[in-house]
Amino acid sequence: MRLLFLSCVSVVFLVGCAGRFAGLPADTPVHTLTLRWQRLVDASDKTCPRCASTEQEVQKAFAHLKTSLAPAGIQVALETQRLDEAAFFKAPLESNRIWIDGRALEDWLSAQTASSSCTGCCAGAECRTVCVGGATYEAIPAALIVRAGFLAAGEALRGGSPPPSSGVSTTISAEEP
Repeated sequence: MRLLFLSCVSVVFLVGCAGRFAGLPADTPVHTLTLRWQRLVDASDKTCPRCASTEQEVQKAFAHLKTSLAPAGIQVALETQRLDEAAFFKAPLESNRIWIDGRALEDWLSAQTASSSCTGCCAGAECRTVCVGGATYEAIPAALIVRAGFLAAGEALRGGSPPPSSGVSTTISAEEP
């Protein structure tokens, strides 16, 4: 219910902000908001329960942001990146990481990152957690992603200039520089 209320308030705000772009054709986006998420995917094409849950939440947030931000002329793109096992075991805190318009989720939310032991293909590695408002999340809830997305959209409408998005999914391996 709280997410719905925040969404409604944010959409009203963003549509109001978009009024200055009224001279643009209706199908011309003012900005493309890019969600980027990366996680470990093992040789069997599997991920851990934490990342699997976050994947569902990322999809929910993407759908919600896409619908909510369209009236403001903001398109939403989703990029997913796969970390292979070698890259993951070099830097496990890079898995289950989300960026919105080139900034880490935790930056948008003034959150902290931490770690906790993970199961499945992570083999007990200390994996990323996000701490917001006194709560720690192993799987990142859609509500946090949506909140950060609205903050990024507001900045874009105020004239912020996030980096361009490539729109491609890639695999990061340990051999890359």
